[in-house]
Amino acid sequence: MKARTLKKDKVNIITMGCSKNLVDSEVLLTQLKGNGINASHESNSDDNNIIIINTCGFIDNAKQESIDTILQYVDAKEQGLVDKVYVTGCLSQRYKDDLEKEIPQVDAFFGTRDLPAILKKFKADYKHELVGERLLTHSAHYAYMKISEGCDRPCSFCAIPLMRGGHISRPIEELVKEAQHKAANGTKELLLIAQDSTYYGLDLYKKRNLAELMDRLADVEGIDWIRLHYAYPTGFPMDVIQVMKDRPNICKYLDIPLQHGSTDVLKAMRRGTTREKQEELIHSIRDMIPEIAIRTTLIAGHPGEGEKEFQEMVDFVERMKFERLGVFTYSHEENTHAFSMEDKLSQEEKQDRANHLMEVQEQISYDLNQEKIGKTYKVLIDKKEGGHFVGRTEFDSVEVDNEVLIDASKYYCRVGDFVQAKITDATEFDLYGDVAG
Repeated sequence: MKARTLKKDKVNIITMGCSKNLVDSEVLLTQLKGNGINASHESNSDDNNIIIINTCGFIDNAKQESIDTILQYVDAKEQGLVDKVYVTGCLSQRYKDDLEKEIPQVDAFFGTRDLPAILKKFKADYKHELVGERLLTHSAHYAYMKISEGCDRPCSFCAIPLMRGGHISRPIEELVKEAQHKAANGTKELLLIAQDSTYYGLDLYKKRNLAELMDRLADVEGIDWIRLHYAYPTGFPMDVIQVMKDRPNICKYLDIPLQHGSTDVLKAMRRGTTREKQEELIHSIRDMIPEIAIRTTLIAGHPGEGEKEFQEMVDFVERMKFERLGVFTYSHEENTHAFSMEDKLSQEEKQDRANHLMEVQEQISYDLNQEKIGKTYKVLIDKKEGGHFVGRTEFDSVEVDNEVLIDASKYYCRVGDFVQAKITDATEFDLYGDVAG
C-alpha cells in the first residue's frame, strides 16, 4: 500500500488598492519565503491552495472590488479548489466583525498591523533580520518605500485613521538600510510613500524630519531618483524643497493632495488651510524650483460644495495649471466626520463635476506637453508594450502620470535602464520620443 504524500502548501497573495498595500504584501511575501514557505504574489497558477487577500477599504468602489474578490475565492474554496482563504488589510481592519458574520467561510480576518498573527497561521516567526529587505512584485528598477504608517490628521472625508491607526514613523537608519539593500538588488528609483509624508519624524525626532531623511537617502549609492508622494500641504516643511533643489537625484516632482479649491469646502473638510494659503504655497515652491512638476488630487462633490464652490475649484485649477491632476468623487464613509453632513449630490452629479475638472486639466496638460516637443529628457524605461518601449521622465510617477513612448521598431531599450529621449510629439497624457545619441 502506497503512503499518502501530503501536498505542500502554496500561498498566493492578492493585493487590492494602493501602493501602501502593495508594500505590505511585499513584506508579507518576504517573511513567508524567509520562513521557507512557498509563496507568490498574484500568481496565475491554479495549484495555490491558500489565498491571502490584502483588501482596500478606502471608498465604495474599492470596498466592492475587495468584497467581490473575497467572494470569488470563498466560492473556489467551496468547490474544493483552495483549502484556506485569509483576509487582511484596510477593509478587514475596518469591518472585521461585519465580515465575519457575512462571510463566515473565510478562515480568518486580520487587521493592517497583524503581520505576526498572519505568520502564526503558518507556524512561522517574524524574522527581524529581514527588516529592510523586501521581495518586489514588479520590475526591480523602482520600489515603493513606506516611510511611515497611519495618520493623525482629522480630515472629514477620510477613513484611513480608522483603518491604519495613528502616525508611526520608521527610523532613518532602517530606511537607509532598506535603500542600500534595494540599490544592491538593482533598484534605481525610490518612491517615498506614507499617509502623510510631511509629518515624518514628529513622533521619533520631535520635529518634521522629512528633509533630513531625503538627504540621507540621496547619499545611497546606486539610487538615481527619489520621488516624494502624499505631502500634506498644511504646515508644509519648505526645507524639503531646498533639499530637492540641492540634490540632483531627488526628482523635481511633488505629489501634494490639495483636495479642493474653495476655502469654505476646505474648512468643511477640516484641512486646516485656505485656498489663498494653498496658492501661496504652490507659488513659493515654484519660485524655488521653476521646473518642478506638481501632482495634486481633488475631490468633487464633498458636502457643502454647491455650484459656487465647485466653480471656485475650476477657477483654482485654471489658475494653478498643475502639471498632473487626479480627481475623485466624494464617497460618504461611515464613522468619518463628513458622514454627519448631508450628502446632497447624486453619484452622477459628482461624476459630471469630476469629468468637467478633468476636461479642464486635459487642455492644461496638452499645452504643457506641447512645450516639451524638441527637448531631450532622461527617461527610465519601465516596460515594453505593443510596439513601444514605455518610460518616464523625472517629472512622472509610476502608473499615474505621463509616459514616454519610444518606437520599438526603430530603437532597442532595456527595461530598467535610463536613455536620453528627444520628444518628437505629444498628446494630453503621452509623449513620443526618439532615443538621442
